[in-house]
Amino acid sequence: MELTQRIAEPLALADAPLDDRLAAEARTDPKAFAPLYERHVERVYRYLRARGANEDGAAELAALTFERALSHIDRYRPGGSGFGPWLLRIARNAFVDAGRRRGNRSLDLDEVTGLAAPGRSPEETAIGAEERRRILSFVAQLPDVQRDALALRFAGGLSSREIAPVIGKSEAATKKLLTRSLATLKEAMRNDA
Repeated sequence: MELTQRIAEPLALADAPLDDRLAAEARTDPKAFAPLYERHVERVYRYLRARGANEDGAAELAALTFERALSHIDRYRPGGSGFGPWLLRIARNAFVDAGRRRGNRSLDLDEVTGLAAPGRSPEETAIGAEERRRILSFVAQLPDVQRDALALRFAGGLSSREIAPVIGKSEAATKKLLTRSLATLKEAMRNDA
């Protein structure tokens, strides 16, 4: 899967009723799940890559996420935080489970830095890769909950309100967590310059 954007587009609130309708249909007709897959697969894949999965691992975990979502579609409740956050919670759990199975190996920065945008010159790609490597090394030093919140925000495209139930915090605490995480990253980069 080729990534063309650096940050996922935020989920549109207007799409929630469509997702809810499709999820309700998928309870009785698994074929109705296909549009949900198409609408959310890139966001799930981006989130898993941002968490540190390599391309193959992210693709496998994304497939597992959608397999779990379809098999547990009856557990999805419309009107809650939404289908996208519900799906990313499943992806988060799949990522954590995979980390436990492999012994929580650390983030491989060389694999993640391969997210270069197409159409860039070799110089821009090299500078961008070095900057990403630098940022990711600082992100890797953050506590897991901060890394997860940042991945959900910038790779998953979720708002603070949508991230909160995924990570088990209130919306206010999630906003503070994101603000603190970004401030920590800015300070680390400023001190490293």
